[in-house]
Amino acid sequence: MALHFELVTPERLVRSEDVYMVVVPGTEGDFGVLEGHMAAMSTIRSDADLAIYASAGAAPEMLKITGGFAEVNEKGLTVLAEAAG
Repeated sequence: MALHFELVTPERLVRSEDVYMVVVPGTEGDFGVLEGHMAAMSTIRSDADLAIYASAGAAPEMLKITGGFAEVNEKGLTVLAEAAG
């Protein structure tokens, strides 16, 4: 199974794809999200990196984001960032 991941900024939808795992830089610490993760919401640290794993054992793609929120629900993970790049 795959985790549906979306990254959204105020300007646009940056990413919408199925991935293996995403490690989110929460303000209380980093946390990994896999398919079936319990529902959660967290604020995101400023100027931090999301680690996106396309498949199990793959090297992560690092994506710089600035602030915002992460929400995990039954549909997957949505990251609402102030900026991404």
